[in-house]
Amino acid sequence: MKSARFHRNSSGRFCPFRFGRPVSGVLMLIFALAGSVLHAQRSPEIQQPTSVVTSPDAGHEHAAPPTPLRDLVQEAERNNPQVAASGHAWQASTNVPKQVSALPDTQLTLQQFSVGSPRPFAGYTNSDFAYVGIGASQELPYPGKRPLRAKVAEFDAASLHEQAEGTRRDVVENVQRVYFQLAYVQQTLGTLLRSDQLLGQIEQATEAHYRVGQGNQQDVLKAQLQHTKILQDIAHHHELDGQLEAQLKQLLNRPQESPDIVTEPLSPTPFPYTAAELLQRTRDQNPDVRARLQIVNREAAQVELAHKEFRPDFSVGYMYQNTDRKFRDYYMLTFSVRLPNRGRQKAELAEAEQNQERTKQELQAEIQRVLAEVQQQFVMVQTSEEQLKIYTDGLIPQANATFQAGLAVYQSNKQDFESLLSSFLDVLNLELDYQNKLVDHESAVARLERLTGVSLP
Repeated sequence: MKSARFHRNSSGRFCPFRFGRPVSGVLMLIFALAGSVLHAQRSPEIQQPTSVVTSPDAGHEHAAPPTPLRDLVQEAERNNPQVAASGHAWQASTNVPKQVSALPDTQLTLQQFSVGSPRPFAGYTNSDFAYVGIGASQELPYPGKRPLRAKVAEFDAASLHEQAEGTRRDVVENVQRVYFQLAYVQQTLGTLLRSDQLLGQIEQATEAHYRVGQGNQQDVLKAQLQHTKILQDIAHHHELDGQLEAQLKQLLNRPQESPDIVTEPLSPTPFPYTAAELLQRTRDQNPDVRARLQIVNREAAQVELAHKEFRPDFSVGYMYQNTDRKFRDYYMLTFSVRLPNRGRQKAELAEAEQNQERTKQELQAEIQRVLAEVQQQFVMVQTSEEQLKIYTDGLIPQANATFQAGLAVYQSNKQDFESLLSSFLDVLNLELDYQNKLVDHESAVARLERLTGVSLP
């Protein structure tokens, strides 16, 4: 099986390639246009094309209506098992503070003392010293220890809550990324299918001109070669479409045999935030940073608890003893103190202090990493916005004008077909470059949404 043809952009993310340069699939449009020119030589009227690149939605093979990205994002948030699992982990952790702050279990004791027989209760009535006792004991940690243990557990739960939010944002970003790639593939696939239909007409026109001596064999062979390449590209597009849909259904927790997913055409998403606003939002709202901060708070509470562990714990017990009415009943109250091993507690305190410093440094490293990535993605968004504007306002219109001028010269038999073909390829490649850059732009915007918590339509 062929591997998906993706390349890494400047952000390290994967985006679809243009399936060859020059692209053999959309090249059929060129031959179709050339066929119309050759046909026009036998017709008194010549219709000038207004645009070389056709609409990406025309002739799409998918019959299902397009699904908006926001609907898939909401579906993933509801149904994705990773999101659900992280939510359950957080909910489970919220029950830990009550457990660690509760008193130790109360211990009940049944005691029997017999004389002259090893069997239980055998000598209870035969000796004045025999008795049956029942009692209870309770350990009492030093005041302040239990609230500190609850505090440590609460910070753990808060960290898991932020991790759950990070998992949700990761899934949303992955849905967006795969959706953008699938939109690129499906739109390009529509172009290839339309081009394949036109290629059959080009082959017929080229062969007809060759038979009457108005063309050459090289044009016929070139048309046949491009037809074979377009069939290969269509097959590869189907492969990529299936692979990306499988990834998207996995993220949505849909059955793989469910209906195909059809994407909407991509368009640039306006990004109204400044770099300073994004960096501030990152410090306040990034779940990875917030999770690290909760871990730092937990270690600070752990240090405080380690200091408190130098204090002794206590135990209280009470027992009632019955002597079968030979003597008066006995009542026993006990109070004990557990003295901690100071050497061990010093080691625990040193460990807690080192862990606190470690988590502080890890937090700082995470902040720097995330801020650097936000800055990189912001630069990519700004640069891609400028490049998209250059494509739409300059490069593509200029290439179209060059092709129109070349077409007029070709119609008067003053230009060879290769020159016209080259100018047409410039238009097609620029259009594909634009679509590819659009995928880069939308992927960078999705990444910034995940990192900063901003929400864009």
